[in-house]
Amino acid sequence: MSPHNDAPSPTGSFTTGFNRSFRPSGSETLLTGHLSVGEPHSPLSCSYSSTSLDSSPFHMARPLVPGVYVPTMCFFEEGTEDVDTATIAHHAVRLARAGVTGLATQGSNGEAVHLTHSERQLVTATTRKALNESGFSHMPIIVGCGSQSTRETIQYCREGWEAGGDYALVLPPSYYAPLFAPSSETITEFFRAVADASPIPIIIYNYPGAVNGMDLSSDIILGLAEHPNIVGVKLTCGNTGKLNRVAAAARKLSKKHDPNHPEFLVLAGSADFSIQSLVAGGHGILAGLANIAPKACIQTIELYKQGKVAESQAMQEIVSQGDWTAIQGGVVGVKAGLQSWMGYGGVGRSPLPRPSPDQARRWKDGFRELVMLEKSL
Repeated sequence: MSPHNDAPSPTGSFTTGFNRSFRPSGSETLLTGHLSVGEPHSPLSCSYSSTSLDSSPFHMARPLVPGVYVPTMCFFEEGTEDVDTATIAHHAVRLARAGVTGLATQGSNGEAVHLTHSERQLVTATTRKALNESGFSHMPIIVGCGSQSTRETIQYCREGWEAGGDYALVLPPSYYAPLFAPSSETITEFFRAVADASPIPIIIYNYPGAVNGMDLSSDIILGLAEHPNIVGVKLTCGNTGKLNRVAAAARKLSKKHDPNHPEFLVLAGSADFSIQSLVAGGHGILAGLANIAPKACIQTIELYKQGKVAESQAMQEIVSQGDWTAIQGGVVGVKAGLQSWMGYGGVGRSPLPRPSPDQARRWKDGFRELVMLEKSL
């Protein structure tokens, strides 16, 4: 993973402790437990009947704890490209049974950019219902809620909560970045405005590759962490120095530090630096490779925590090689890997290309050692 610069930050320091007793204004007016799926006559409608989704408990306290979080895939029916809720539910339960800590919907792996608002709600609600009905009602769901406007980002946060989401993963807006105020003032104002209005806590998503190279510095992230409704960060920048600074400052400034229940969760955004992130003080990963090999990702971290460093390093080597296949193939390659090795996955929604037979074979081979490890656990 190529390095990224930790760019200069605006003046001001992270000097206050965390305050998590926050309730956003207006949240009590939001719906609870039911989802009305709109656009019923759309040609891109989904295979979903608007049955009650109020599998109890729909909304409950689900704290963020260290571990492996998975940005889940979105699956589509062959031919129609309608959302395939049966496979979404099956996949969510498979991951939960493997022992992951939490799931995330509406990320790049979930093809959020290809989904309507109602389809996004459908995917999250389907995931929540499947978890609840399979005995995993305690498992948190993080919902990708990034958008280019503050208004729509807040709307996604509210819709994510209505659909059963517990946290919102938010990218900074970037389309008009050349017009933004200097020293990241616009970005800071954006995150604070979203956090003020969101009914669910915010996790900052630092992914330069998805936002025209915009890379939030540790100073900016820590400044935002002062907000009581901003509770974590996902760092897909690959900068372990930044991760260390954020994790160390957050730990020191916590009102009551508890390593098992951190007040500000710091996650690596890729499985290929799982151990490195732990060494730097991180709390785990939110990584797409766990769609294919959740047990291997979990075991890599657990072995390190148990002090079995050599064993953990050996497993990390296999995970990193598998992750390179996932990085090269993106969502198309991961779906092809799932189809080849797990018997489901299908293809992405148009205009994502279907893999050629040669590509499918290469991606299957690229995941082979990882899948063999997964099956042995």
